[in-house]
Amino acid sequence: MVELPMPMPMPIRFGRAVCGDLKQAECREWLLTNGSGAYAAGTVASSLTRRYHGLLIAPLTGALDHHLMMAKGDATLRLDGREWPLFTNRWYGDVIEPHGYRYLESFRLLGRMPVWRFAFGQMNLEMRIWMEHGQATTYVAYRLSGWNGKAELNVNMLANRRDHHGNMHIRDTTASVTESDCGMCIEWPEGDRLSIHTTEAAFEPWQHWYEGFLLSREEQRGLASLDNNLSVGRVIFRLQQGEWAGFAVSLENRIDFDIESSMKRFIERDAKLIKGSKGSIDSTAPDWIRRLLLSADDFLIERTLPSNHTGHSIIAGYPWFGDWGRDTMISLPGLTVATGRTDIARSILLGYAELVDQGQLPNRFVGAGEQAEYNTVDAALWYFEAWRAYIDATQDDKLLKQCFTILEEMIGWHLKGTRYGIGMDPDDHLLRAGEPGVQLTWMDAMVGEWVVTPRIGKPVEINALWYNALTVMADLATRLGRPDQPYRDIAIAVGDSFKRFLREDGQGLYDLLDGPAGDDASIRPNQILAVSLSHTPLDEAACRSVVEVCGNELLCSYGLRSLSPRDKSYRGHYRGGVADRDGAYHQGTVWAWLLGHYALAEYRVKGDAEAAQQRLEPLADHLLDAGLGSISEIFDGDPPHRATGAPAQAWSVACTLDAWWRLEQAKRV
Repeated sequence: MVELPMPMPMPIRFGRAVCGDLKQAECREWLLTNGSGAYAAGTVASSLTRRYHGLLIAPLTGALDHHLMMAKGDATLRLDGREWPLFTNRWYGDVIEPHGYRYLESFRLLGRMPVWRFAFGQMNLEMRIWMEHGQATTYVAYRLSGWNGKAELNVNMLANRRDHHGNMHIRDTTASVTESDCGMCIEWPEGDRLSIHTTEAAFEPWQHWYEGFLLSREEQRGLASLDNNLSVGRVIFRLQQGEWAGFAVSLENRIDFDIESSMKRFIERDAKLIKGSKGSIDSTAPDWIRRLLLSADDFLIERTLPSNHTGHSIIAGYPWFGDWGRDTMISLPGLTVATGRTDIARSILLGYAELVDQGQLPNRFVGAGEQAEYNTVDAALWYFEAWRAYIDATQDDKLLKQCFTILEEMIGWHLKGTRYGIGMDPDDHLLRAGEPGVQLTWMDAMVGEWVVTPRIGKPVEINALWYNALTVMADLATRLGRPDQPYRDIAIAVGDSFKRFLREDGQGLYDLLDGPAGDDASIRPNQILAVSLSHTPLDEAACRSVVEVCGNELLCSYGLRSLSPRDKSYRGHYRGGVADRDGAYHQGTVWAWLLGHYALAEYRVKGDAEAAQQRLEPLADHLLDAGLGSISEIFDGDPPHRATGAPAQAWSVACTLDAWWRLEQAKRV
């Protein structure tokens, strides 16, 4: 038996009470990634509820050009003239057929590997799915126990070739399917080739479009919710007691197909990640934190950067985000430094150094992920905090010397001004940013012509990041024996002017100064960064005021609300169509990434690292609720704070890990 060669992290396991309840089984999702941008995802029930669910979703022509290539393998167990479906499908009209989930005795994660156990009297059948790291290859394996007679497993292979953001429409042309030495070969008219490798099996080539899969999550999001998948044939396995049988779907030209060897590699890699490394989160951490060590790896990818160099990056979230500059820099400390993977941190910092343009980092990549788009003010400022975390952990002065000129130029561009109105106001040294039609901060949102959260002017978190970046730059200059006083002088001036953000009523900080409509006194969580970042421009009394108002108005079990519930613009639920959801995105929706920052801010003002760590613990329960083993992007502002948005978000996981690790270090001092 191939099992985890060390104690498991927090167990994620469900019995019949969850598995046999379709609503509960469908809302719990598993995710697998391969470290190169490909992924697989689905539900405990095995039904497809998102357009992003499938056994193999992989980039084709570019880093972010993800296409669904294999939707699922619908397996039916046959013995003694009886049949049991091991799959579930939801069809147009909300029809469920068949009800394979009813035979599911348990579901668990073995590390990150989803494992289903079906029970039929004395007989059990186990199914496992995993991906080969570094390959666009997904394995599915089955093992029968408790039955010594003849047993047959008939697997209907449902393929596809569509953008993972879209839906498949029936076409006149279909794929070309041929048998090969490895199993089956599927060639699409576009030229893409998918291989299906199998253990000993028989094949029944047969093409048929299955129409009308109802994707209930897309329906809830107000998006097109019907999809179609092409059966490319059936694979028939003769099952033997205690022996693994199964298949792999792959876009690779060749793979070394060996189910047990591949399964062992996957499990051993997870075990190594759980173990951690010296000076980072390791196997002594609580189970739920060690579980997040596995989740952290899902977001780290190796890919060809727009500069044509091979490097690393961070996927902002699954299943629909790409690698965004802002999210990457916010996530870098937690996903790489806290986990002891500073080699990847180094690669990311170097890779983005090549992309700096007019003092800015790209916010996202378009055109299949190869063209950088620079519509952000905060990504560049978070870059300095990422450098601080990396240098503190590694003392890598050689790399710092190599990139220091780039950091100097970035500060210089902010002093003199760069695109989109970003630049220092010479009157008060605060950073201003914004122009109509461009969304530059993490909290900007527009619905058509409606600017939901106008932030042109001097946003509070941008100036907290500006002060932090200047102070970090001064410290880095000192480290290299370079002149540091110019940066310290500007930081002092920014700190003096930052007092303008203090509200006269003692309710924390203004969210925005000098906007087109004046100052914005909305109570939002952006102010928490003025306390949580490594360097704060506020005195102790002001820090306490910020933590108190955020705690009273915004703090929830899973994060901070994006707007106080007492504000007339507050929206307590994130649901409905695109316009409804975008209108609520930053108007009360809870953001999990901010909980780590709140915990760090609370520690700064109260000095109790243990209590601050306990702020993070509700997230341990959440690991069993939505994206299994991971942390969702957002939650409803109103109780019970239902998880929504992307089920696995990089900065949600990263900021939790970073805060827990830094607080743990504080406890040991």
